[in-house]
Amino acid sequence: MLCKLAWGNVRRAGRDYLVYLLTLTLAVTVFYAFNTISVQVDLAGVTAQNAGMGETLGGIISGLTVFLAVVMGFLMVYANNFIMKRRKKEFGLYQVLGMSKGQVARIMTFETLFVSMAALALGIVCGLALSQLMVFFTASLFKTQIADFHFFFSLGAFAMTVGCLAAIFLVTLVFNLRVVARAKIIDLMSAGRQNEAIKTRNPWVSAVIFLVGLAAIVVAYVRLLHDGLPYDGTPEGMQTFGITTAIVVVGTILFFYGLSGFLLKALQSARGLYWRGLNMVTLRQLSAKVNTVSLSMAVIAMILFLAITSVTTGMSLASTMNSTVERGTPVDYTRCLVYWSADVVDEMNAEVQAQEAHDAGAPSDAEAVADRSDASRYAVADDPIDMMQASAGDTVDPDTADARPFDLASIAGASVQVDTYDSIPRDADKPVVTLWDLCRLVHMDLPAGTETSDMTTLGLAVMTESNYNEYLRFRGMETIELGENGYTITSDMGATVNDIYNKVLAEGVELTIGGRALRPVQDRVPEDASTFQNAMMGMNSGTIVLPDDLVAALDLSPYISYLMVDYADDVSVGEGDAYIGAYRTYGDVTNAAGESVAGWGVEATRTTTYQSVDSMNGLISYLAIYIGFVLVVACAAILTIQQLSGVSDASRNYRILSELGTSVREIYHSVFVQQTIFFVFPVVVGIAHSIVALSVIIKLVALFGGMTIGGMVGITTLIFLIAYGGYFCVTYVMGRGIVRDAIRTRHAA
Repeated sequence: MLCKLAWGNVRRAGRDYLVYLLTLTLAVTVFYAFNTISVQVDLAGVTAQNAGMGETLGGIISGLTVFLAVVMGFLMVYANNFIMKRRKKEFGLYQVLGMSKGQVARIMTFETLFVSMAALALGIVCGLALSQLMVFFTASLFKTQIADFHFFFSLGAFAMTVGCLAAIFLVTLVFNLRVVARAKIIDLMSAGRQNEAIKTRNPWVSAVIFLVGLAAIVVAYVRLLHDGLPYDGTPEGMQTFGITTAIVVVGTILFFYGLSGFLLKALQSARGLYWRGLNMVTLRQLSAKVNTVSLSMAVIAMILFLAITSVTTGMSLASTMNSTVERGTPVDYTRCLVYWSADVVDEMNAEVQAQEAHDAGAPSDAEAVADRSDASRYAVADDPIDMMQASAGDTVDPDTADARPFDLASIAGASVQVDTYDSIPRDADKPVVTLWDLCRLVHMDLPAGTETSDMTTLGLAVMTESNYNEYLRFRGMETIELGENGYTITSDMGATVNDIYNKVLAEGVELTIGGRALRPVQDRVPEDASTFQNAMMGMNSGTIVLPDDLVAALDLSPYISYLMVDYADDVSVGEGDAYIGAYRTYGDVTNAAGESVAGWGVEATRTTTYQSVDSMNGLISYLAIYIGFVLVVACAAILTIQQLSGVSDASRNYRILSELGTSVREIYHSVFVQQTIFFVFPVVVGIAHSIVALSVIIKLVALFGGMTIGGMVGITTLIFLIAYGGYFCVTYVMGRGIVRDAIRTRHAA
């Protein structure tokens, strides 16, 4: 009987449950579709190129789903509050007719269960369709071909979705039962006649609060534009960024809080607007609503800011890596060797000596102490190391019967070693040229994000003319001629750095290095001839090419060497990558005296670099869309519930207006204006925050490659149109229904 009654209630009150059902269905849809990612990458052929990608993405998405399920659980509680508010009188009537609170609770349990099961069924159907379409999206992200597409159903994704839905159901049920258990019959029966107490504020005080909030937002904008993002993670940078974040959060709260206090007073001064049609009623209700939901509107604005920024930045960053990876992978394989600087050598030798002194005084095995005393010392390299020869010191498959030296020469065809030198001479303490020096010479500011980086403190790396020409010949490019007094600059970074170098070269800026006046022999940076290692983004932040005799006279220490290798003609890419990818240990890089002079740095094949880009693109794109969509849905649902609650509370007022002769069209227009303003206000503030944040992010990412957000704005707009705009339409349609029902209801005699 109770089950039948609950089913009838759900059918009768279907419109009240629409927001709850819609939001829960969307949650189930995205939960299922995104948790099938491991299956999608298999169908899209990603695992054939990048083993383990499905498990990695699946694990991250699963963890994120749990977090988002918690968010959706609290949202559902908030959505259910609207339903409870509309039906309190009905539940009170059940108790008046003789039902116990337990029976009422069971009815609510059945109702919640029916709606949840309907959401699960609809969501899984939509999720199945979406997951099939996402296979093609996955293939496009990872640049693969779908060889064997077929309909699939993921039991693991279904179990994860059901588990999240069950958790949301339990949270919602506990809230509903708590409301019924604590409410008195008199309160339930009189719920329709109880209005929320609205406290009015002094308009002048509110105006001051509004201006303070607006000023705080402007200050936060200025601070962010000046200080940038804490990309280096220093405590000072993080503290500055934390203060800026706190200022904008507090400013946003004060902005909405103050706005609600003086909004009506400000609008009343515009008499031509205030007394036109139903504007007086509209504006008074608008002011009252803002007064009660100012905090939630501020929170929604901040969440929308996070959603807009995360989607736009994530997708734009993925696009940037796609555009730079082709130029950043010039050869089949690259390897780096990083030489120890004098400061590092002194520090590590001091540690070795301290350890030896400790071991010598410790009661331990004499032979072990002797072995530790023979530990390698460290030294600054006099000349660059032959990397091809040094690579033979690595051991493939160590500690096995198949252990063997890493014979890189056996798979190498053409190769070249690029040697760069430290910009600080051995007998000096300042670099011969720094980015800051070049900025001053051409009257430009340092790019955002470089103020505390090695690009300014260590100076530009130095390369000899002969070595650079050797590199150019290897790349099949035309060589350069510096003469005795020429120089050029190479860099594969983004426009914010290269614009400085290009201006230096184009203006023929004279540099005095080692007592010699030098002038550029090129008018712009040869970006295509500036990449020395395989990487997703630019890694050469600036290398100045000088005549060989000048480099020798400067007495510079080796800085980084790059070995660039193309596989031999009889070695396929697969064979070469397999040989490179075999497990091995790295050997020590020493000089003739047996002292360690360098350590192995990053190595990468063209294939692994492309796979890394594809993996990053997939991960960033999925997370950005997933998080952004759920956050937008959460904000839109909260606004929908607030507006429907407001319309429900004001339904008697609309009935009175109708009885006084006001047309239904005017009442509908009043509701539309109120809901439009409430949906638009947080978006406008969120977009303003996002514009400032994105301007800083774009400048930072531009260090490594051009970043544009034009195309990504379209994706973000689409998400908003589908989610945010869809909820606005639902809100207006349901609001009209509530008003229509109220107008049709006659006063009781």
